[in-house]
Amino acid sequence: MDKQELGAFLRSRRERLRPEDVGLPSGSRRRTPGLRREEVAVLAHISTEYYVRLEQGRAPRPSGEVLAGIAGALRLTDAESDHLHVLAGTAPSRTGLHRRDVRPSILALLERLPQTAAFVMSAAFEVLAWNDLAAALMEDFAGLDAQERNLARRAFLGAARAGTPLYGVSDAAQFRQYVVMELRSTLARYPSDPAVTALVGELRDGSPEFARLWQRHDVQAAPMLTKTFRHPVVGEVTVDCDSLMLADRDQHLVLYSAPPGSPDAEALALLQVLGAEYVNANGSR
Repeated sequence: MDKQELGAFLRSRRERLRPEDVGLPSGSRRRTPGLRREEVAVLAHISTEYYVRLEQGRAPRPSGEVLAGIAGALRLTDAESDHLHVLAGTAPSRTGLHRRDVRPSILALLERLPQTAAFVMSAAFEVLAWNDLAAALMEDFAGLDAQERNLARRAFLGAARAGTPLYGVSDAAQFRQYVVMELRSTLARYPSDPAVTALVGELRDGSPEFARLWQRHDVQAAPMLTKTFRHPVVGEVTVDCDSLMLADRDQHLVLYSAPPGSPDAEALALLQVLGAEYVNANGSR
């Protein structure tokens, strides 16, 4: 149970609600935004004292029934309710470290995907494995160390590097929001993983935008269905985005493809022929 994070999360969800959202009169004497703690307690059918202690990080672990009541009172989404259970320590726990080893069958699959840029990403946004087309579309990950292959670090701290901070993608701001939400969930699952805690600390210290988004305590991101890369060699390429969860290792298989016969598919085919070595020699990232 992460008492401090649990309290902060509850506070952030309470403050975003208006009384009328839950069928209560708004009144005229509210000095702060959101519901009052006693209102949440009434809606959740628990004592105000206990709820106050939860927000202050002083309460013992709540039961599943209490958490369900609080989730309903705060109008949590399914993803937020799941996150609440993780913070409270009532969700199935994982090992202390997130996995970085990729299943051999997935490594083989990466090379068999036709005209699809594909890579495997860890729970902490490190690119673990990739095929040649992904390297040609994004960058040659083989020439980078593990720290430089981290897309969260690339998204928030990459402006200091040569070229564009995130491969010229059209949805950079949306992706950064997604990164923050996913990393918050990752930190809740692996609170003692030094790689995860160090990454979050580095981003909070090095990026005011990350620090601002982190304070919102959001945990549910909208799916990214398409993405446009502004590529230095072939120009704009719009791809369909699919992210498949590899649940056994808490990793994602990310696929970028284009409809057959489209100009974007032709651009991917050209990149496939040129390869990452040519692209890196003739373009800037």
